[in-house]
Formats: sequence, C-alpha cells, structure tokens
Amino acid sequence: MIFQKDKIVVRKLQEKDKVLLVKWLSNPVVLQYYEGRDRPHNLEMVNQHFYNRKNREVIGCIVEYDGVEVGYIQYYPLDEETKKTYGYSGITETIYGTDQFIGEEEYWNQGIGKLLVTSMIEFLVNQKKADRVVMDPQAWNKRAIACYEKCNLKKVKYLPKHELHEGEYRDCWIMEYKK
Repeated sequence: MIFQKDKIVVRKLQEKDKVLLVKWLSNPVVLQYYEGRDRPHNLEMVNQHFYNRKNREVIGCIVEYDGVEVGYIQYYPLDEETKKTYGYSGITETIYGTDQFIGEEEYWNQGIGKLLVTSMIEFLVNQKKADRVVMDPQAWNKRAIACYEKCNLKKVKYLPKHELHEGEYRDCWIMEYKK
C-alpha cells in the first residue's frame, strides 16, 4: 500500500489489475477524458503502457474507495525534458507529476477525485519531499480543472497543441500545487 486516507486506499499496480485497466480503458465514457475514444486498450496495450514502461520512475497505482477498486493514479518526478516544456528549467526544487482517472462511472461526482488528488499531494509533499505537484489537464476538460482547483492547484502555464487526443493535438493547462 502506498497510502490510505479516509475511504481512499492507493496501492501499487499488480498483475491482477490488468483486467481492470482493460475494462476501464475500453469504456468510451472513460476514454473521452483519458487516452481518447480512438484508443481503446486491449491487454497488449495495457501491458505496454502500464507494465512494460521504459520510464521506471513512473509508479502506477490502483485507487480503492471503501474497498472497491474505482480508478488509477500514477506519480513520477518530472524529468528535465518535461521540466523544460512545463517552464521549470533551472528550478532545482523537487517536482512531481500525476495523472489519474476514476474508471467506475458510478463513482463520479461524489468528491472522490478531490479526496484522491489532495491525498496524493499530501503523500508526495510529506513522503517524497515534493516542493511542487503538477498536472496537465486538457483545456476543454472543465470537470478535471474544477476538481484540481478545489485541491488548491493553480493554472500556471497554457500549452497550445500539447497532447494528441482523438486525432488532434489539444491545448492543456499546467496546474501546480506549490507548498
């Protein structure tokens, strides 16, 4: 287990979780926000993107809420290339990034995302000694941006045409929590 806070448990990704990731990442409703509806994941894609990573510093985790596996979160220290893209060149602070989604639709709009993000920020600041935690939601994703703002992240940089999503490059916001 990585951490537990209230009804949230975040644990490292295990072999058995491949089935969950395939289920969530083949659901068009989830894919609309994460990966894109044109990229439904099968077992091979899940293995490639979540288990056979070139970057071993990305820690993939399953999110449990009240004993039910409901989503995914990953965290990682920003590499130099990403720091440059995000506008953090020359900054010697410890900066972590996260990406997350709730894969079970019936758990949407219940405050679980806010609890997850605030708990992960707390873990990264207290356990990993992060000075900043950043996320890069697509600019059109109002739900994610509103959630992150409720978690005290601020929009700090606009990245035009930053992420390929459903066949086109989408604008993103760099959102930052600074301790």
